Amino acid sequence: MQTTRSPSAADAPRRAAWMRVLALAEPQALAQAVQALGPLPAHSTLRPPESGMAMVRARSGGTGAQFNLGELSVTRCAVTLDGGTMGVGYVPGRARGHAEQAAVLDALLQRDDWHDRIQAGVIAPLARAHAERAQRQARVAAQTQVEFFTMVRGED
Repeated sequence: MQTTRSPSAADAPRRAAWMRVLALAEPQALAQAVQALGPLPAHSTLRPPESGMAMVRARSGGTGAQFNLGELSVTRCAVTLDGGTMGVGYVPGRARGHAEQAAVLDALLQRDDWHDRIQAGVIAPLARAHAERAQRQARVAAQTQVEFFTMVRGED
């Protein structure tokens, strides 16, 4: 029996966390994880995958005044499962298949009968892969770190 989790304000951070993992996943890794789930329930498209631009904002020094950093290409998609559960996917770039898979998984994660299976089989491994990728990039960046120091001249 399919039951949909009724969304509440408390669920918003959890949903945002899994949507972030889906958006930042490598498209090939996401496709493999979805394929490993086996057949998924039927879905219909509310909004087909479409690409556009989003303005990225930043802050000087991380805390200063906001400024427009530049534009980022984004693809979005919205689907609905049989039973009415709606899912959305927003991914960086122009990966239409990635956006649709993210939307379907978002909808399935809202259903009790699929939630734990997708969390364990898709979200957790993709989150670990992203963390490992970020650590590798941090190690590479740390190799280029330059430490500056000031030498004090002695006074005679």
